[in-house]
Amino acid sequence: MIPYILTFFLAAIFALFLTPVAIKLADKWGIMDYPGDRRIHKLPVPRLGGAAIYFSFWLVVLLNMILNEAFNNDGHRIILGLFIGSTILFAVGIVDDIKGVRPRYKFLWQLLTAIIPLLFGLPVPYDVTLPLIGTIHFGFFGYLFVVLWIVGLVNTVNISDGLDGLAAGICFFASLILFWSAKQIGMLTASFMMLALAGVAFGFLFYNYNPAKIFMGDSGSMFLGYIIGVVSIWGLLKTAAVIGLVVPLLVMGMPIMDLVFAIIRRSWKGVSIVRADRGHLHHRLLDVGLTQRQAVLVLYSISFVFGLAAILCRYELWYVALILILINLGIILSIVFRKFNLPNSRRKKRSNIKKEYSVQKR
Repeated sequence: MIPYILTFFLAAIFALFLTPVAIKLADKWGIMDYPGDRRIHKLPVPRLGGAAIYFSFWLVVLLNMILNEAFNNDGHRIILGLFIGSTILFAVGIVDDIKGVRPRYKFLWQLLTAIIPLLFGLPVPYDVTLPLIGTIHFGFFGYLFVVLWIVGLVNTVNISDGLDGLAAGICFFASLILFWSAKQIGMLTASFMMLALAGVAFGFLFYNYNPAKIFMGDSGSMFLGYIIGVVSIWGLLKTAAVIGLVVPLLVMGMPIMDLVFAIIRRSWKGVSIVRADRGHLHHRLLDVGLTQRQAVLVLYSISFVFGLAAILCRYELWYVALILILINLGIILSIVFRKFNLPNSRRKKRSNIKKEYSVQKR
């Protein structure tokens, strides 16, 4: 039997060894992310990290299926559906990273791949019990909820991939907490898969943290969001317990709120909700003078607090969790309305402006 700790380290080691291979192949094949209007980096960066993430994850899952008795207790059909759906979405992401795919077509592929696990037996939540509210009966709309949930998390991770190490770090935190939560309710296969994903994200961060040597691209961000979306449904929403709904929402709380504010912002301006802009949380943190690393650490901290709130909910400490959520909400709103400042951030911003002006003058 492969223990949890070995699963994590195998996944991290695979990512550590396969990511440099992806860097070399991206450079050889010209799969690069070039500086542009919304780009923050100044030099071309390889954009094939999604391949390292994809192969590292599925190699660890395959080893678990062969050697891990606990992994083989349930879910072979669901794993097959997850493999097929994630492979298709990964392939779409690779095409998007190389040639570009129109948002509407990418969205259609996301919808298709979100349906595939349902065809392979992914559980559908018919009833979810919420504190102070009672039981919500989804009925047939449970299928629609699952599809929207998966597509939503795919795009949530995708839009968070805007700074070096941001998406990988958030998925690392989220996967660890989802592993813990799935293990608490005895969903062993789901817990192993979440731990494998955490290990992959951790290993990939060694090359993706600022200054990044490689980007995960849409192939990596959509794959991560897809795995988290499907496995969180499988491992947590199988029961009617409130924890099944609350934990996945909270552990991805920061990027989910960023996505919600992006939809509101673009709708208010009368532009398409899929139209990219520079209004995301990480852009706004950079605008007040923070460096990439500082901005990432701020967003890591917000994600960590959301994760802590999820753990408190697991122990039904609702009011303490609510306080943490409200604190996070206040911080996020201050960033959204550009009221967020760390000490000396304005001075750094003025210093950066002076440097840019002096360079232009030369």
